[in-house]
Amino acid sequence: MKEYKGFQLAAIDRNETKKRVEEALEKYRILLLSQDVERLPKVTQNFSLEMPARTNQFHSSTEESAIRNADYQREKSEYIKKISLAVNRLSYKERAILIRRYMTEDDMYDYQVYNDLHMSERTYHRHKSKAFYRLAFALNLEVYEEQAVSGA
Repeated sequence: MKEYKGFQLAAIDRNETKKRVEEALEKYRILLLSQDVERLPKVTQNFSLEMPARTNQFHSSTEESAIRNADYQREKSEYIKKISLAVNRLSYKERAILIRRYMTEDDMYDYQVYNDLHMSERTYHRHKSKAFYRLAFALNLEVYEEQAVSGA
């Protein structure tokens, strides 16, 4: 008789995956709430004994600083949008947990969140775990356990 092998997901390293998701949410919070730190151009003179290269390139610290600032703002906006879109794809309860716990200015503890949402502790942790698992897949942050390779 032929044995059917269905689609099997590899085993997920839950602890490492949880750590990655928490790091992503913490980065989101920091980027969202941080003041825009301007990288100022260098205004001190530079003296050198080397002959300047005769090329058509013009290097201005002001231009380089402006480019860096624009790139930083673009990357920051893209990251915030990516996290927001992924969280918005979750169910209502999963979204509510992640937003209250990780995505607001106020640091809240788990017990505060499940009391605010009128959930039991067990239900809260079940939804939170499921939210982390789904968010890890949405953001491509999942970590797989190493499979032991058997010698043939």
